[in-house]
Amino acid sequence: MGMEALRDSVATLSERLSQVVLGQPATIRQLVISLIAGGHVLLEGPPGLGKTLLVRTLAQLVRADFRRIQFTPDLMPADVAGTSIFRPQTGTFDFLPGPIFTQILLADEINRTPPKTQAALLEAMQERQVTLDGKTHTLPEPFFVVATQNPIEYEGTYPLPEAQLDRFLMKVLLDYPDADAELAILDAHSGRLELAPAAAGDLTPVLEDRTLLELREQAATVHVDESVRRYIGNLIRASREHNRVQVGASSRAAVLLLFATKVAAACEGREFVVPDDVKTVAPPVLRHRLILRPESEIEGIGPDRVVAELLENVELPRGEMPAGSPESPAP
Repeated sequence: MGMEALRDSVATLSERLSQVVLGQPATIRQLVISLIAGGHVLLEGPPGLGKTLLVRTLAQLVRADFRRIQFTPDLMPADVAGTSIFRPQTGTFDFLPGPIFTQILLADEINRTPPKTQAALLEAMQERQVTLDGKTHTLPEPFFVVATQNPIEYEGTYPLPEAQLDRFLMKVLLDYPDADAELAILDAHSGRLELAPAAAGDLTPVLEDRTLLELREQAATVHVDESVRRYIGNLIRASREHNRVQVGASSRAAVLLLFATKVAAACEGREFVVPDDVKTVAPPVLRHRLILRPESEIEGIGPDRVVAELLENVELPRGEMPAGSPESPAP
């Protein structure tokens, strides 16, 4: 599969998603990039904006198995990963897989369950396997987790530790739609009281799960010039030196940012990365990896503003870019 075919597949997938979940083009783009990259997503937004609908629709459009776990304070690790059942007839233990054994998993309100259960999920996200009673059980491929959390309700929640947040490729923000999109949502629901729009009832898959893995391999072949790699490294180091940042981005963040830029370029049908690809994916890749100083939070300054300052202040690559790129010199 060539880059043009990859671009067309991504465009079709994004368009179909946009017909079901209206007014969220940036969220859909970031979600699709993460899916192709093979990373997981922390999806944050107020209730009632279609987070569950978005992820379920994505699973249908790529013909992938889908499961949803509602995280609650009494949820146990075995409820997520599975458990061993003793069979008296044979005197053996059989493994009963939990809902994590799926291809696309929606971990709803992950910050409402205790750290022990959070860790069970996040360990599986990192290792792509579950170990129980000394036996390893491999998770299916592709394996894509979208964990949601509500940004406005803090009572009774268990915020994810920084080391666990780092397991997510992107933190994607789902915001309220604009006036035109809100009107389109009302038009789509002008019939009976059904929370899913009519477009969600007739979803023909546009990709197969095995095609998704092919897209991932194709995106991995995208060329990244040394000047762009140096630019990414400079961004990461600058995040550690920023006067409003207590703990900056890690080396793992640099690697994930690098691959996310490759996928962003592939989604545009290009075989090379340009600096604008870095600017596109840097906010969702970095926003949950920066720990700001307490005085910054008191002043109402968030990670997105810091990332914007980094992108503004770190010098863009000046080296020779591939022919045909926006940064290459005119002939």
